[in-house]
Amino acid sequence: MIFKVFYQENVDEVPVREKTKTLYIEAESERDVRRKLESRPINIEYIQPLEGAHLEYEKKSPNFQVLEISS
Repeated sequence: MIFKVFYQENVDEVPVREKTKTLYIEAESERDVRRKLESRPINIEYIQPLEGAHLEYEKKSPNFQVLEISS
């Protein structure tokens, strides 16, 4: 399944909406997403599963690129 991860790059700052970034990652579950990203110094705000029409819509975005992380 593909997940959209909303995050902040600086873990020491209070999250500010204007600084929120996103990435896409393939994983089995939300827990698997967190495990795959645990070595990165980011502050995860929200993890959203994408499927169906929502996934197709996201694929049309020029920023859609699934992050490749080995398990």
